[in-house]
Amino acid sequence: MTVALRMVLVDDEPLARMRIRSLVTQTGLPVDVVGEFGEPVTAQLWLQAQHESGQPVDVVLLDIQMPGLDGMTLAARLRGLPRPPAVVFVTAHPEHALRAFDLAAADYLTKPVRLDRLTASLQRVGQMRAALRDERPASPPEDDTVFVVQDRGRVVRVPLADILYFKAEQKLVTLHTATDVHTLTESLTELEGQVGDRFIRVHRNALVARQAMRALERRLDDEDGGEGWAVQIRPTLVWLAVSRRQVSAVREAMAQQA
Repeated sequence: MTVALRMVLVDDEPLARMRIRSLVTQTGLPVDVVGEFGEPVTAQLWLQAQHESGQPVDVVLLDIQMPGLDGMTLAARLRGLPRPPAVVFVTAHPEHALRAFDLAAADYLTKPVRLDRLTASLQRVGQMRAALRDERPASPPEDDTVFVVQDRGRVVRVPLADILYFKAEQKLVTLHTATDVHTLTESLTELEGQVGDRFIRVHRNALVARQAMRALERRLDDEDGGEGWAVQIRPTLVWLAVSRRQVSAVREAMAQQA
């Protein structure tokens, strides 16, 4: 059964929201517009409440230049949710595209939006959300190893088989699954000893599940503007930097999983 995408529109122009609603209907895709907002602050509070109630939104169609909080800032804040919605920017200003994709935007549509571009964008988002719901590790784990983490006052058990990667940033180590992010107290070196050979160190700041590696490519390095290697993680499609000394090991590990 196809699950309808839960969509929210955020644009300060009522006519623009009306046109997008009309185009969404014309796509013929399973999409429910569950919210519509003329400014970002109210949209952010509502989206957070939806997440906390167990009804997270799948995709936000978001304008950029609005009074008060702009769309870029809202998109950055939404990334902090454990299961952030996909963001598709809809704007009359094409010059913001590079910054939008730095925020992991699913797409960037310029006004007036064409039906074929909106259809393709929503199809892509639908595929991404289906992968998050349905994808499982290719082979079952050999044991029942779990990580016990603290999450806003709760104790959460995360099976090792659900973990895509660990990443160290600003003296914090985070554990990433397809839908959640948790903070750990262990160092990457300590974690490397706990997870065994099911994970590979791709960089000094990242430890990745071998089964989660989807692609290895040379890409633009956001830190220094140069080109460097990166590995794409499935099903989230996040890119993680790969150090030069680890490229051969990562390539070999991916070949073994093929």
